[in-house]
Amino acid sequence: MRVLVTGGAGYIGSVIASRLLARDHAVTVFDDLSRGHRSAVPHGAAFEHGDVRDAAAVTAAILLGGCEAVVHMAAVAEVAESVARPQRYFDINLHGTETVLEAALASGVTRIVFSSTAAVYGVPKATPITEDAAVLPTSPYGESKLGGEKLLAAAGGDRLAVATLRYFNAAGADGDCGEDHDPESHLIPLALMAANDGRPLHVFGTDYPTADGTCMRDYVHVADLADAHIAALEGLPETSGTFNLGTGTGNSVFEVLDAVDAVTEQPLVRAPAARRPGDPPVLVASCERAAERLGWRPRRTLADCVADAWRWMLAHPGGYAD
Repeated sequence: MRVLVTGGAGYIGSVIASRLLARDHAVTVFDDLSRGHRSAVPHGAAFEHGDVRDAAAVTAAILLGGCEAVVHMAAVAEVAESVARPQRYFDINLHGTETVLEAALASGVTRIVFSSTAAVYGVPKATPITEDAAVLPTSPYGESKLGGEKLLAAAGGDRLAVATLRYFNAAGADGDCGEDHDPESHLIPLALMAANDGRPLHVFGTDYPTADGTCMRDYVHVADLADAHIAALEGLPETSGTFNLGTGTGNSVFEVLDAVDAVTEQPLVRAPAARRPGDPPVLVASCERAAERLGWRPRRTLADCVADAWRWMLAHPGGYAD
């Protein structure tokens, strides 16, 4: 299959592109490099520099690569930033998705896999969260991704098969592809950097109604996420629909930090801090639908996520070369 991966120079997109190539698919990566890295694009993938809001550029990339399918990863994805700059999030995440959809339809693409997020659920009433749970996003980021879901769902049909994947906390590294964000906001890389530098790590909230008082999140390895995207893509149209991607179990902040201590052998100094506004106590996915319909279950553990991220960080002390 010939596949366009928007945002394929980013953290998750680059792993998807690499694993698609390993399965003998032809891959074109389309990315504006505002958050991604040129050196993250895997060897063997064609690269087109462009903005997902530019219909002509997206169409040209699809046609140049002869693409039959799109994995749409390109987005901005920081909750706090989305609150400060909501217009930017709706412009890139919603308008960008509309542009990709229109270019795909005009170019004869028959399959789209859409990268969505657990942020569409907001604060859940029950966990693990199923795909049938109410969608009540509490941030412009979640709202913008939910809007993209609705656009694609309305367009899906005989001409276009769509799979939407809502994933929880991506973590880990895969081969040469790792996590290099600016600014970094994810717990595992922040904890690894703090351990490496001997700095204290802020723990935002130790009074939640959980076993140890810290937030619980569902950490899913980036390679497992990539495999789910490929399973959905290869299975379309039978795999049309919406799927949660997680492990079905949660880990608290302190459990993550314990895993970091074990891997780095450099115990972290933990500095309690006030809760951040809007952080739900528990976010854990039910991934039974993905198991039943995609034949997908995560194979890697939290320990794998931390060990792989640490290995990548040691091999890339300055992040990506660019």
